[in-house]
Amino acid sequence: MDAGRLGVCILLAATTAHPALSMDPNPPQTSSSLAQRQRDVAQRGAQVMPFKLGATTHIFTKTATGGLQQVVVKDPKDADQIAMIRAHLSEIAGRFSRGDFSGPTDTHGAQMPGLERLKAAKRGEISIQYGELPDGAQIEYSSKSEDLIAALHEWFDAQLSDHGAASMSGHEHTLQH
Repeated sequence: MDAGRLGVCILLAATTAHPALSMDPNPPQTSSSLAQRQRDVAQRGAQVMPFKLGATTHIFTKTATGGLQQVVVKDPKDADQIAMIRAHLSEIAGRFSRGDFSGPTDTHGAQMPGLERLKAAKRGEISIQYGELPDGAQIEYSSKSEDLIAALHEWFDAQLSDHGAASMSGHEHTLQH
């Protein structure tokens, strides 16, 4: 065996035998580690979000230009939860519009996929629009930058994973103005 092939074999053996040496920065999570992460996110989210997570559903819809994030109540008669959802989403839409994407770090952690690229976006590269729904609120994100659209999609996928059963993927549509 030549030296090049031997080096590749050693590298493959090392990364397989020692997960810390793996070249994959986001190795697949086991079901127990994913469940633990979802519990941790729910616990941190309960400290950050004013509404009850168990009383709401988070919907993340990827679009061709970005995405739509919605939070809706499970009981449409729960006016208090609706008011808290609207206040929270309005606040974070304002922060995101100013380029401050630090809030998700409090709930999801600093290594959340897509988040660093969103934080690095220049003002105006991402359009952020808040809107009210009869049963909650939504934020529409759009960009002309393929990289930022991809970052938004990664960020949405991470939120879907982190929120587990409290979230769902939506179908593509746009905010009515």
